[in-house]
Amino acid sequence: MTTWPAPAKLNLFLHVTGRRDDGYHKLQTVFQFLDFADALTFRVTGEPEIVQSTPLAGIAPGRDLCVRAARLLQSACRVSRGVIIAIEKRIPVGAGLGGGSSDAATTLLALNRLWQAGLDTAKLAELGLELGADVPVFIRGHAAWAEGVGEILTPIDLDEAWYVVVVPPVSVITAEIFAEFAHAGKTRQKQGKTQLTHYSPAITIRDFHAGRGTQNDLEAVVRRRYPEVDAVLRWLAGFGAARVTGSGGSVFMQVENAEHGRAILRQAPADCTGFVARGMNTHPLSLGG
Repeated sequence: MTTWPAPAKLNLFLHVTGRRDDGYHKLQTVFQFLDFADALTFRVTGEPEIVQSTPLAGIAPGRDLCVRAARLLQSACRVSRGVIIAIEKRIPVGAGLGGGSSDAATTLLALNRLWQAGLDTAKLAELGLELGADVPVFIRGHAAWAEGVGEILTPIDLDEAWYVVVVPPVSVITAEIFAEFAHAGKTRQKQGKTQLTHYSPAITIRDFHAGRGTQNDLEAVVRRRYPEVDAVLRWLAGFGAARVTGSGGSVFMQVENAEHGRAILRQAPADCTGFVARGMNTHPLSLGG
């Protein structure tokens, strides 16, 4: 029985630059890991059954990403053994912090070793993409500039800054945010406005480092759908540059140090949770590559 970390992530910005023929949106974003993580325990068994012994509320066993990840690896590598998975869940669900994707990635990384499946990083990342667009970055193991649907990754070195993360009492459904974003774009086109008013122009890594174009294009939709997120953003903006991560609903801000972050967090609205964490450029389970 061994325990493995599954860190949270932040999207330091998120641009929607267009839409593919298959309906998925094209993105540009930067992923950075946080030293705040779920903890997953795996006990390998002699039988092929995959069991998640700590099911998450509201998630059916067949939709559990850890179970799906284990079954995917088991099938791809023709593994005859099984596993019992337990999760100590710290990363909030539906918070834009990548908890489910990170858990799935850690499951693939851990079981690849424990089952001696023998896959390299590239193949694990390919399997991870079948589970979700955010999974490969956790497997690749380095902070990254991401394009495509988030799966085209270029490693990037960032300041490993401190952040305060505030989590409103909501669980955001990513698909609904993107659907409303797309609907807003169609409405604008019907009103005679061009696509450029809806999609962001592509930027470069140099632009990002220069501080240009670093907003989250989904933030306006999240604020409209979830007044709780809007309220927290307005509150945190009183301390500095606050943003939504991913498709929401967590709100984050860079701070000077851990104590600065904790001082802000002590003043957070009573119905919110949150934490202070440091950015990490390297995943704790990084295999390299």
